[in-house]
Formats: sequence, C-alpha cells, structure tokens
Amino acid sequence: QVQLVESGGGLVQAGGSLRLSCAASGRTFSTYTMGWFRQAPGKEREFVAAISWSGLSIPYADSVKGRFTISRDNAKNTVYLQMNSLKPEDTAVYYCAASGVAFTNKPSDFRSWGQGTQVTVSS
Repeated sequence: QVQLVESGGGLVQAGGSLRLSCAASGRTFSTYTMGWFRQAPGKEREFVAAISWSGLSIPYADSVKGRFTISRDNAKNTVYLQMNSLKPEDTAVYYCAASGVAFTNKPSDFRSWGQGTQVTVSS
C-alpha cells in the first residue's frame, strides 16, 4: 500500500481557486492510478477526478468539468487538483486515493486513501 497525505484545503470565496496536493510515500507511486474524491456533510463520497500512471486523465465528474484539473508529478510522488471557479456546492472533504487498476473511477478500486482535507467555499 501507499501512504497518502493531502494538503491545500481551506476557506475560499465563491469564484476563487485552490490547489490541493497529495504526497505519496513508496517507490511504486508511478504505477498507480490516482484519484480525488469528495464527501459533503450528509452525502456519499463521490468521484471528482482521476489520472492514470502515464498522466492520462479519466473523464471528470460532470459537476467539476471545465473547472478542475488533475495532474501528477511522478518524480515528486505528488498528485494535484487545481480547482477554479469554485462554488459553494464544492464544499466538502476532499480525499486523495490510489488504485492498482488502470483507468478507473470506482471508489471500490481505490485501496489506499488519505485522511482528507477540508474545502469550504463561501457565497
């Protein structure tokens, strides 16, 4: 398994931007599909974005398409989520996750999870 630590969350006004980072331990980071999920209070965890080991992005969730961008730097064992034009409905705890399955966005395929970072968007 890989250990994951998210950072970069915080409070931002609607229309603003945040960049989340997820640092991974382990020498096999470059072989994993990496994903971002989020969970709002009272709601189920939902897929946001994912990226293959080679840097190809899996289709984004419709709710973030055109506003969020996922990227990775295998040399730094880090995956990023750039979030622009944030909306109050983006408020959630954001989780980074790793999967040994290629091109997947199913939570059940992700075996390693970070502790999450809170993103709050005020109106």
